[in-house]
Amino acid sequence: MSTTVVASPRLIRAINTAAWAHRGHVRKGTDIPYVSHVFGVMHLVSQVTDDEDVLIAALFHDILEDVPETYSVERMADEFGARVVELVRGVTKNSALSSWQERSDAYLAHLRRADEGSVLVSAADKLHNLLSIHADLDEIGDELWERFNSGKERQLWWYRSVAEVVQERLPGNALGQELSRQVERLESRSA
Repeated sequence: MSTTVVASPRLIRAINTAAWAHRGHVRKGTDIPYVSHVFGVMHLVSQVTDDEDVLIAALFHDILEDVPETYSVERMADEFGARVVELVRGVTKNSALSSWQERSDAYLAHLRRADEGSVLVSAADKLHNLLSIHADLDEIGDELWERFNSGKERQLWWYRSVAEVVQERLPGNALGQELSRQVERLESRSA
């Protein structure tokens, strides 16, 4: 399902807020401005929904995890509402947990019961990451995996696990289906 999204003043404010919050940040191991990722995630989400809160959550999906000191949960709630905060929290790893595996397991457990909008954002986030991984593999090969603290095998597990939860929660959803295809493509490239 493709939708047409009209950029309301609220959505424009959210785009500007995301650009401001992530100013100066770049994608891991590159010089690509990080904001390209959040815009890409919002674009992917916009292909399956016109729910403005979900589109804004797509723009903000990394703020609470990466830059909470720049743009606080309280400010997000004041400026964009409690539902946006709930959707963003639905895709935010718990930084209080000590290991990558614990944070990943907790994320998956939460995603299994999160709002469907959070599941859409997660699917789009992981899909955009995978598309970037494929492009980087084409360009630099297996050197790419050195960017990740968790390594290649754990990254494969992570993307497969998220794709499985998305398929459970949103069977037949176009984002989930494409996410699964891209996971399978990565697995076949890594075999």
